[in-house]
Amino acid sequence: MAERLSAREVIALVTDDFTEHAPPVRPTAPDGPLSWEGYGASRARAADRTGEDESVVYGTATVAGRACALLAFEFGFLGGSLGERSGDRLEAAYRLARERRIPLVSLVATGGSRMQEGMVALTQLQRVARESVLLREAGVPHIAVLRDPATGGGWATVGAGADVILALPGAQVGFAGSRVRPPDADPVAYTAEGQLAAGHVDAVVRPGELRETLTRWVTALSGPAPGDVEPPAALSGTPLPASGWDAVCQARDPGRPRAQAYLERYFTHRLPLVGDRCGGTDPGMLCGVGLRPGGGGAVAYVAQCGTATRPAGYRTAARVIRLADRLGIPVLTLVDTPGAANDAEAERAGAGAAIAEAFAAVAGARVPVTTLLIGEGGSGGALALAAPGNTWATPDSYFSVIAPEPAAAILKRPPEEAPHTAEQLRLRPQDLLELGIIRGIVRPA
Repeated sequence: MAERLSAREVIALVTDDFTEHAPPVRPTAPDGPLSWEGYGASRARAADRTGEDESVVYGTATVAGRACALLAFEFGFLGGSLGERSGDRLEAAYRLARERRIPLVSLVATGGSRMQEGMVALTQLQRVARESVLLREAGVPHIAVLRDPATGGGWATVGAGADVILALPGAQVGFAGSRVRPPDADPVAYTAEGQLAAGHVDAVVRPGELRETLTRWVTALSGPAPGDVEPPAALSGTPLPASGWDAVCQARDPGRPRAQAYLERYFTHRLPLVGDRCGGTDPGMLCGVGLRPGGGGAVAYVAQCGTATRPAGYRTAARVIRLADRLGIPVLTLVDTPGAANDAEAERAGAGAAIAEAFAAVAGARVPVTTLLIGEGGSGGALALAAPGNTWATPDSYFSVIAPEPAAAILKRPPEEAPHTAEQLRLRPQDLLELGIIRGIVRPA
């Protein structure tokens, strides 16, 4: 179980300063909208214990000198539960972020909807959902920090609805709270670490590192974005290939620089975005937002790592590209895959639909998208992440409608014909440039 900090303690942990806003005034009966016997007394005891008059505190704050709207749940007040008056405060916090066009930071610790207010409490989730939609339409970022616990409707709206989701180690995270889970439930599935592995959380961050991590996210998502993104320089001095088969061999060289090396050289800091939010992750797809040297602004990145890309990888890529587009952040994609995964598991996971989603995200982006082909460019699984008219290539790469070996098989040629087939496919970087497929060939800096 994670350490349980009060709302005020966690606010002090992550902000430079905080100005609480007065909550909206709502006259209520002593025992609430349902006249639940003893509810008023329970509220009074919670107020005495916590010093708060509701389960949500909100206002404005600065994080590393940057303004943001902030809301924090007080779990000590009736389990951080959502009721009508806490719904008023959540709505006000979202509206504050939207009207001032500043990031919203949500510090979530809740057990769900308040039973003593029945369906009145549950309908607060609809209010939060509407505010979330309006915030997205306004292009304002939302960062959530999941404390212990983050369950029920608070997780399913405020938490899971954020653009970036951070969690404290060991926090309970899940729609089902500990008292209502099936008796045979795997407890790991309801932890921050379990949700990270399933692609529902972007990072698990220790309390001592939370301020720095949040500072970088607020800086990345609220700072001025650069315009067009220059492709990274090549990281090897490999010469242009003499033949098509040479191009294939160079791209498949295990010693060739991979995405991790390019990202480390290109960015001073990288903030990962993990998972497709549908229960899947792909370790062969690195996604996130990076900060460029010298205050060059934030750039979203989507990078294949040389493996066959899984459906979850394409869905994660599409999620990140659409987020960047909504927030006005340019995108860099690094293409390096022998092709999309095509095993039975990938087909059941919707490989075709996931690839289509990635194609659509790139095609629909209004922000600049720059692509660098850094290795293998295998068929549509690679092309899905390539920017039309703004794709570049390194000398140790190739792009092809299909890899030479399966191409030879389809053409009913013997395996030894693969090198000749590679030549016919015109897949070398210089061929791609001549054909107008790429914009240029990058060289070492």
